[in-house]
Amino acid sequence: MRIELSERTAVVSGSTQGIGYAIARGLGEAGARVVVNGRSAESTEAAARRLSDEAPGAAFTPVAADLATAEGAAALAEAVPRVDILVNNLGIYGSRDPLEIDDDEWRRYFEINVLSAVRLIRAFLPGMRERSWGRVVNIASDSAVAIPAEMIHYGVTKTALLAVTRGFAKAAAGSGVTVNSVIAGPTHTGGVEAFVAELVGEDKEWDDAQRQFMREHRPLSLIQRLIEPAEIANLVVYLSSDHASATTGGALRVDGGYVDAILP
Repeated sequence: MRIELSERTAVVSGSTQGIGYAIARGLGEAGARVVVNGRSAESTEAAARRLSDEAPGAAFTPVAADLATAEGAAALAEAVPRVDILVNNLGIYGSRDPLEIDDDEWRRYFEINVLSAVRLIRAFLPGMRERSWGRVVNIASDSAVAIPAEMIHYGVTKTALLAVTRGFAKAAAGSGVTVNSVIAGPTHTGGVEAFVAELVGEDKEWDDAQRQFMREHRPLSLIQRLIEPAEIANLVVYLSSDHASATTGGALRVDGGYVDAILP
């Protein structure tokens, strides 16, 4: 299958590293003009340079904006008025005793993991509907379905993101715009390496730590390894293309078989 995204402009929130970075690279390699986003101009510009080196000929534009705030979302919308593909990847996670998560922490997780996506969809969906073409992809998590005991605040926000996806898919009905979510499973990123070390100990070699983490904390994974970011990016690139025109309102899994259900 050849995926061609030339003449399309894509925004990937939180794309200076990890899954977002891999998605930005995948979209760029498929021909899209990709807006790389991070909070600081320094990290965002550095990521855009690295992507340009790794994907010669692709177009990457850095736009720094803190999307955890309404002001940041407005600044991004002003800098990039026309967007064809919106990937809401920005998110935070962390291990906490659920009884110690205070109101401020709950609000912070909702601002970043849920409202950042809602704000950008509100900004860009009207233009997509007017042009009768657009793609919105929200990056969710297996934690949305199988809430982890060590970070229920994260899981709940990702559950909310699934509802956001379904609701806005209905708002886009019949317009040529699709809205989907991708349920990503345990993924190998720098942040996850630190998270694994926090749970299983910092004195272990990475391969041993990963095996222990999967065995003790993600035992339902059918592939019994962490997913590579590019494996998630592959599905996002497909959903961003004309090939996925009949797929909308869905929660598609790249979870290594972790969620033990036929449907999410």
